[in-house]
Amino acid sequence: MHLVSTLIKFTIWLTLSVMAGSGMLITAVYLFLSPTLPDIKALKNIDLQTPLRIYSSDERLISEFGEKRRSPISIEETPQIFIDALLASEDDGFYRHGGIDYKGLTRATIELITTGKKKSGGSTITMQVAKNYYLSSEKTFTRKFTEILLALKIERFLTKNEILELYLNKIYLGKRAYGIEAAAQVYYGKSINDLSLAQIAMIAGLPQAPSAANPIRNPQRAIKRRNHVLNRMLKLEKISQEAYYLAVSEPVSASYHGVSSEMEASYLAEMVRQDMLNRFGKSAYTEGYRVYTTVSSERQSAANQALQRGLLKYDRDHGRRERLPPLDFVYQAATADTIPEVAVESALGQVSDELESIDPLSTEAAAEEATDAQPLMRPIDWSATLSNWDTYLTRQGSYGIITSAIVKTLSDDNAVLHTLDGEVILPFAGMAWAAPYITVNKVGDKPQNPAEVLIPGEPIWIEQTATGWRLAQLPEAESALVAMDPQTGSLQSLVGGFSYFYNKFNRATQAKRQPGSAFKPFIYSAALANGYTPATIINDAPVVFEDASLENTWRPENHGGKFYGPTRLREALYKSQNLVSIRILKDISPRRAIRYIAPFGFEREQLNSDLSLALGASAVTPWQLATAYCALANGGQAIEPYFIERIEDRDGQVIYQHEASEPVPVMDERTHFLTVSMLQDVIKRGTGKKALVLGRNDLAGKTGTTNDQKDAWFAGFNPELVTAVWVGFDRPSTLGRWAFGGTVALPIWIDYMATALAESEDKIYSQPSGVVSVRIDPKTGKLAYPGQSNAIFEYFRDENRPAEMANNPFRSSLGIITGEESNQDGSISSTEDIAPEQLF
Repeated sequence: MHLVSTLIKFTIWLTLSVMAGSGMLITAVYLFLSPTLPDIKALKNIDLQTPLRIYSSDERLISEFGEKRRSPISIEETPQIFIDALLASEDDGFYRHGGIDYKGLTRATIELITTGKKKSGGSTITMQVAKNYYLSSEKTFTRKFTEILLALKIERFLTKNEILELYLNKIYLGKRAYGIEAAAQVYYGKSINDLSLAQIAMIAGLPQAPSAANPIRNPQRAIKRRNHVLNRMLKLEKISQEAYYLAVSEPVSASYHGVSSEMEASYLAEMVRQDMLNRFGKSAYTEGYRVYTTVSSERQSAANQALQRGLLKYDRDHGRRERLPPLDFVYQAATADTIPEVAVESALGQVSDELESIDPLSTEAAAEEATDAQPLMRPIDWSATLSNWDTYLTRQGSYGIITSAIVKTLSDDNAVLHTLDGEVILPFAGMAWAAPYITVNKVGDKPQNPAEVLIPGEPIWIEQTATGWRLAQLPEAESALVAMDPQTGSLQSLVGGFSYFYNKFNRATQAKRQPGSAFKPFIYSAALANGYTPATIINDAPVVFEDASLENTWRPENHGGKFYGPTRLREALYKSQNLVSIRILKDISPRRAIRYIAPFGFEREQLNSDLSLALGASAVTPWQLATAYCALANGGQAIEPYFIERIEDRDGQVIYQHEASEPVPVMDERTHFLTVSMLQDVIKRGTGKKALVLGRNDLAGKTGTTNDQKDAWFAGFNPELVTAVWVGFDRPSTLGRWAFGGTVALPIWIDYMATALAESEDKIYSQPSGVVSVRIDPKTGKLAYPGQSNAIFEYFRDENRPAEMANNPFRSSLGIITGEESNQDGSISSTEDIAPEQLF
């Protein structure tokens, strides 16, 4: 009995000693760690890392930048069924405990001691918040004690709903998704409020192993975890038996949803990203900034399509370059039951290499090889190959209006194609253009049937048109389009190439190319500002310049080598006569011209200081040319272009709002009116006549083509919109002998402007005071003689109107003398002694 009593006393003493020791240890740990604990009050103002998002002027999402995808959501916005699912799987006593689940923590500790492994978690949601916001992921006792202390501290300062809201937005759920709303978007492309019960349970089960057990990487493991969540909800009576059975039987519907852009403006998005990085540094990616650009989704879409259609049209006109043989495994499948995965990957890699290295000039040889191999081919076993083709098509993707396809079968009048969206029919009319490319100036014979164009199993590109599908190919030529509002300088559309995802080089802002005759309006405007008139006669005749700055003797010519003799300034501009431009510049001097032209939006040092300036030999970007043309469209006032309208922080507060800068006058209103009047004639009767199809009376512009047709331009405007289009090869080479600004760039401009100005009425430039309209002789620029049948009206500054009258060849030959006198404006004061019919 004494022994029992002694044992009891010893046990009690040992227990008390252990408890005292544990208490002392806990107290020591608390005293040691407590001073290092962070201020929990800061949690209320915590900044969640949220990506940069870029929008159009009509609030369509363009792009998103940032390592972490996050869409913060409040506890009030979170569906209760999700909260039930999350707590059922992670912490069903969340609203009852004080931050620590002692029972669960003890169980986890015992399992760790007895087995050496962690089998069940002891962390509450509060502890996970402490870890996620303040601590690292290292597995040490010190970190665990700190986590417990932090959890207790968090519970004292925050409400349960505040703690849960922090958790909902911070937790990592795989695939760069942080927070439940981002996860819903990543896995299902929907808001958390739009998910089914099974989908909600899937996301609620992710915190345990977000990378290894998400439904994309490991669907089977994810299903087990989802069903565990649903089972817990059923036991806790959060869902009915019927709802449980329906949810566990629902198949996995998750798939990766990248940033769901609502419009394509990737070149612009990259410009904004660079701007934001310059403004805010790397925090631009994490602070949840929302940038609203000046570009409208409708006009940007029109620009994308117009540019792509124009390049594809140019490409078709020059024949088919691409002709890839079918992949090897297509025909192996005809005899093999299965295809080793390694072989598939090898074949796909082979095609990828071929797509990158194929030489257009070897098309004919490749076609011959394919023809030679034809007898060895067997019928394609599509059931065995379609999955492999889908892998290939997924990798190829699409570029704007063209998408990848596989030729399945051929008939006499069409081809059946396999695409990721199913079968489509490509009629022969959609491939009849595909004469073989020979040179940039020559194509082969037109095909007579589909078999001359395609081979079963061949990978191709196709374009959907209003009349059906059409064969396409990735163009080698490139293009850029820039459109601005000349009144404000706001960017309306920008496309830097055929596809940003094919080539990220932004030709709109980075490609400096010679503008050719598209630069002439600034030379002619400088001439008008220095005493010339639209009726000034310049001799378009051969000339030789020996100028030290030009290194060699220079014999400039017009296109085609023609010379037109004495020519009015207006006529020389709309016919784009080079020799007139050179003579003008020589007269006013390059130095004076540069001093006048640079303020339009060019860098002075980039402008050639010799006579080549007259022919647009100074390299500029499409952005610069569009900016300069804005002054022509805006009453002679230069503006500063911009593309960011405002920037908001994560809370929707505006932290930057664009403020319009004062326009800078670069030409007086009379010079402006005369210049625009001459540029309107480019469209009415000159190299831009194709634009008459738009049916407008307020358009003006200028074509531009450089030597050997290496660059083709059209820049044009009305009072509310300026658009510049460039077409060429990235490595300058000829576009072909029939490629000019008016045939290659102008059609893209027309296509875009047709949509961009569809809702706009004509806006005519008003004639300023001090400008008069006078009848003149078109050959001499002098006042028209009375009754001159071919007389035309021309605009002049009042002080520059012609004073001398042109000779009347009819009267001179008859020796007629009359008492008539002409006014200075060309009207007749007296016609005595002569019948009206004798005036003609």
